[in-house]
Amino acid sequence: MISQLSWKVGGQQGEGVESTDKIFSTALTRLGYYLYGYRHFSSRIKGGHTNNKIRISTKPIRAISDDLDILVAFDQETIDLNAHELRDNGVIIADAKVNPTVPEGVKARLFPVPITAIAEELGTSLFKNMAASGASWALLGLPLEVFNKAVEEEFGRKGAAVVEKNIEAVRKAAEFVLEMNGGPLQEFQLEPADGKQKLFMIGNDAIALGAVAAGCRFMPAYPITPASEIMEYLIKTLPKFGGTVIQTEDEIAACTMAIGANYAGVRTLTASAGPGLSLMMEAIGLAGMTETPVVIVDTQRGGPSTGLPTKQEQSDVLAMIHGTHGEIPKIVLSPSTIEECFYDAVEAFNLAEEYQVPVILLTDLQLSLGKQTSELLDYSKIEIRRGKLQQGELPALEENKMFKRYEFAENGISPRVIPGQKFGIHHVTGVEHSEDGRPSESPDNRKKMMDKRMGKLNHVKVHNPILVDAPHEEPELLIIGMGSTGGTIDEARRRLADKGVTTNHITVRLLHPFPAAELKPYLDKAKTVVVIENNATAQLASLIKLNVGYADKIKSLLKYNGNPFLPAEITNYCQELNLVWQR
Repeated sequence: MISQLSWKVGGQQGEGVESTDKIFSTALTRLGYYLYGYRHFSSRIKGGHTNNKIRISTKPIRAISDDLDILVAFDQETIDLNAHELRDNGVIIADAKVNPTVPEGVKARLFPVPITAIAEELGTSLFKNMAASGASWALLGLPLEVFNKAVEEEFGRKGAAVVEKNIEAVRKAAEFVLEMNGGPLQEFQLEPADGKQKLFMIGNDAIALGAVAAGCRFMPAYPITPASEIMEYLIKTLPKFGGTVIQTEDEIAACTMAIGANYAGVRTLTASAGPGLSLMMEAIGLAGMTETPVVIVDTQRGGPSTGLPTKQEQSDVLAMIHGTHGEIPKIVLSPSTIEECFYDAVEAFNLAEEYQVPVILLTDLQLSLGKQTSELLDYSKIEIRRGKLQQGELPALEENKMFKRYEFAENGISPRVIPGQKFGIHHVTGVEHSEDGRPSESPDNRKKMMDKRMGKLNHVKVHNPILVDAPHEEPELLIIGMGSTGGTIDEARRRLADKGVTTNHITVRLLHPFPAAELKPYLDKAKTVVVIENNATAQLASLIKLNVGYADKIKSLLKYNGNPFLPAEITNYCQELNLVWQR
């Protein structure tokens, strides 16, 4: 029996690839397996090749597999594009209707299954996804009753007849492949999972759930890949808690509405991707100047311009830190797991209100849309902190005086009130202003206000600004990453350890203000530092050099072809780098 395997389903977009993956994954999650998924899809609604790859394990995993055990193909193109990933003696389950063939040089066993024929016998080709899933499930020798239960949960709302036909499609395909092979594939029998209850979700859903738990009750947003799922989740969920979502005409409106709602005292977020964040930049400057808290999610994708809307990249880092015209304080957080997406979403609202600044939650497409197993979330960890929001009765104002909303304070954080609060009247403007908000161009006032606002960054406290796994006092390699690269780096490190290479690993979670003091001791002791990131200009490495130094030690492994890193790519680079260093 084996402890893990990889499975991929592919076909034309709109052909049922997503639902095939969904049922298959749901059933595996019910059995207690750990999963990590990668979704490759085209920038169109229907048509174009798409595939979903899942890694299945009895232990926690956070990386895509280098190779493939089982490929489920709805068309020949899927085989041609993906068969090279199959390990020797891998398996292809293909729709017999397309007369599938195995490409030359690929050592795989082909199972032509009448997927379309089975579906059409039951009344519609829509049942193809269940036939394909059933064939996979049967060859793995997993219990059909668990799979059928997942089918019932997915299609129960459509009525018993639909559920029964889907289960029938599963049964027919399962019987066909088992007869063809003479039973399940013995070499692909998974060890039993622990059976414990787990979550299986995408990062966007975790962020949306975290926002609800944090007390968010309003989301203005404009749909954009790969952020739209946050909006879709909250459209269904916020009304249950007295909240709402508004689809705005563009991202500029979304950001300004979010600022207005936060000014009124309602915890609000908006979410977008690189192009949308570019449009929001002026409004983000307004939030910084008026010291209005706001939470903005940037789900990075391939750029520039429309770029690669459905592909992986981490190229918005410097734009999120320095993009606004002029200079304002802001906080940029970068979660690296599903759990962190949830807890960091909660913390983003706390930080925004405590420091009265824009907080940008920076994810990437793989973390946003790649489904991962997560342990159950601990709601007892959640706390709501609203900073200096004045919720009690305010002292009376002197005649002709206004509330000092922007009062000079040692830590730069002034008392904050919501509109209509008695004795809280003040002026709000995007131009430079005095303590009560009145426009002011006084040089002395300008300097004091800039120092007040920017000084907030000196006091920012974030839990775990970096995540450290440093078992070696003086490692040969210190590997640094951010976002979704963490799990892939850890897997590469295990392989490097087998080859005798000592490594430490740091994931940077706070990108601004940069945690230089926390990072420096680990750079001091490392012989070589490797920074892993999905962009062409080494943006994270640039931040480290700017804030910490050690440019002579830092090497960059960059990938910007639209795909996430594979463990082998990091392993091979680091091994070669270490050999060069030794020479």
